[in-house]
Parts: sequence; C-alpha cells; structure tokens
Amino acid sequence: MGNYLGAVKGFLELEKSEEYETFYMVADLHTITTPFKVEELRKNRKEVVMDYLAAGLDPQKSVIFEQSDSLHAELAFYLSSVVSIARMQHLPTYKDKVKQYPDGNTMALLNYPVLMAADILIYKAGLVPVGIDQEPHLEVAREIARKMNEKYGTDFPEPKRFATKGEYVPSLSGEGKMSKSVEGSFINLTDDFVTIKKRLAGAPTDSGKGDKVPTEGGVANLLKFVELFEGGDKRKKYELMYLGGGIKYGELKNELAEAIYKELKPIQEKRKYFEDHPDEVDEILKDGAEKARKVAAKTIKEVREKMGFI
Repeated sequence: MGNYLGAVKGFLELEKSEEYETFYMVADLHTITTPFKVEELRKNRKEVVMDYLAAGLDPQKSVIFEQSDSLHAELAFYLSSVVSIARMQHLPTYKDKVKQYPDGNTMALLNYPVLMAADILIYKAGLVPVGIDQEPHLEVAREIARKMNEKYGTDFPEPKRFATKGEYVPSLSGEGKMSKSVEGSFINLTDDFVTIKKRLAGAPTDSGKGDKVPTEGGVANLLKFVELFEGGDKRKKYELMYLGGGIKYGELKNELAEAIYKELKPIQEKRKYFEDHPDEVDEILKDGAEKARKVAAKTIKEVREKMGFI
C-alpha cells in the first residue's frame, strides 16, 4: 500500500492528463542490486504488472513494460563514466543498504542511482512520480544529466519529482516509512478486511488524549492514514477529540480499516481478472516493451554518436 499511495496514485494523476506521455516500468533490474531469489524474481515481475493494471493504469494511455526488456542497462554504463565512485559511496541510501546487506555490497548496489538515472533519462523524462525518499537519487540523475550535456552536448532534461499527497507513507509500527521488508509496517493491496484490521490493531498508540497532538510516532501515523483514506475533516475531528475528551483507538482503527478496504476492494477484484487472464498481461507487456525500446533506441543512438561510438 505504501507503493500504491506514494507512487501509483501519482502515476494515475499523470496518466489522466493529456499534457503528458507516460512510461511506467517494473524495476526488475533494480531487484538484483540486493540479494534475491531467482524464482521469486520471475514470479514478482508479473505480480507488479498486475498490481499496476489493477490499480487503474491503462495500457492504451501509458507505456507499461519491464525494465529489463528495454535498453536501460546499456545507457547506465555510458552514464557511469561521468559519476565518481566517491559520489555513490556518500549517498545515505547506499550506506543504509550496506548495513542491511553487509555481504551484498556489490557494484550493482553502488550503481543503483546510475541505473535509476538511465531509467529516467533514456526517455528524456521531465517529471518522475516517486516518493520523497527518492529525492537523493533524483539529484544524482540531475547531476548526471548536467555532466552529460556539458561534456558531450547531449540534451537530457533535469528531471523533477512529481509529488502526490501520499508522497511519504508512514509505517504502521510508528517508525520510518511503510516497507514490505519490515514486518509489522505495511498493509498489502491484497489484504482482506480482517487482515487489515489485524494489521492496524498492532499499530502503537497512547492514552488517547493530551495537550498536544503528536507529530511523530504511532498516533501521528494513524492520523496520517485517516487523512489519506477518510479526508482532512475526519483527521481534524480526531485531533479535536485528542485535545478534548480523548480518542477511542478501537473505533478509529475499525473505521480506518473499513475506509482502506473500501478503496482496495475494487483493486483486488480487477486484479483477480488479470490473474485469470495471464495471456492478456503478457500481450500488454510485449506491446509496452516494443514502444519503450523504440524511444530508448533513439536516445541510445544519440548518446553513442555524441560519445564517439558512431
């Protein structure tokens, strides 16, 4: 649900506008920057596509494809020639991953931001609908675009983040952001009402009242979810209750669970359709890959000419 609120809702907003041409990929190459299992990767590539389609992405309006089916890795190698090892090593995200995977400190991990830059620049994208936690990587992409333009005369734009109201989705545990790698922090798009209630039940709370509404921790995060799924007025109501007679968290969590499930249920129903029609998903990916490669190949050709390979 963190990815849905933080990224996919932004995808949908952009797709609705006739002002933009939209490309959405499954970042399967990024998967191998940390330890992975081959069979899980093979399965999850399709799972992510079905999530995108179920959430509402329209293959008639957007190019939907898998990262490994385009030419991103080739461009990433060219881009890596203008980035220093020191710059990559100083990124907080890199340091965090090394701590998380001390035996997985690979070149793939170090080059993650360069590959992300290639993902964006290969389509000369000006806007990128990602969460606020990706801003350091977007800054790297902007630096790379500037250096390539200055050194080789390319015409890459300096991409900016397309922000959504769910740009930072907090963890249910009260610390950090929602992440599938942290047990107790997330809700799945496929969770039923009972499971959502159970997950929310584990979210930490306090006595329910005080002189000041919390701005961090479990209660603050619950109020954020209320705002995202039930609206700002509902959040204000709970804030006044907190400063007055107090909040009954059992009622808050039950109402919130209902609101979350109400939004996720149609997504789950649509996903079931694509699970039952895998050939349709394959055809969407095949068509998306062809469209993506057509644009990517043009950029690759330009870069090869500018760098002296042609």
